[in-house]
Amino acid sequence: MKLQDLQTLIGKDLGTSDWMVIDQSRINDFADTTEDHQFLHVDVEAAKNTPFGGTIAHGFLTVSLLPALMDRACGMPDAKMSINYGMNTLRFLNPVKSGARIRARFKQLDLHEKRENQWQQTVAVTVEIEGEEKPALLAEWIFLHFF
Repeated sequence: MKLQDLQTLIGKDLGTSDWMVIDQSRINDFADTTEDHQFLHVDVEAAKNTPFGGTIAHGFLTVSLLPALMDRACGMPDAKMSINYGMNTLRFLNPVKSGARIRARFKQLDLHEKRENQWQQTVAVTVEIEGEEKPALLAEWIFLHFF
């Protein structure tokens, strides 16, 4: 996607990813990577006795999947380089249970030139959980693109 195309998309949907399964193996791998082995994520038997009825994904696991979900939904612009600039907001609204499927919707909120050939893009992200009314997370994600 070229800069001219991005400029026409303010306030418009950029795309929706395919569904992605969040299985226990992925949750365990993330726990190993982050050294966060809280029972709620990795102990299937103990987690059965929680209000969730089983293990749930780490919130940051869901966040860490946003680049892959975005790539599958709409990709990145044809820039020389694009970098993650952070989040304006990030809220975890609903836990992602082991075995659930998630997908992400992306909507462009803003695009403006910060410096010559450097553009800041703000994208609204909603991560949905299949079969759930309430999304897993809502975020405003910021990128810097260098054209």
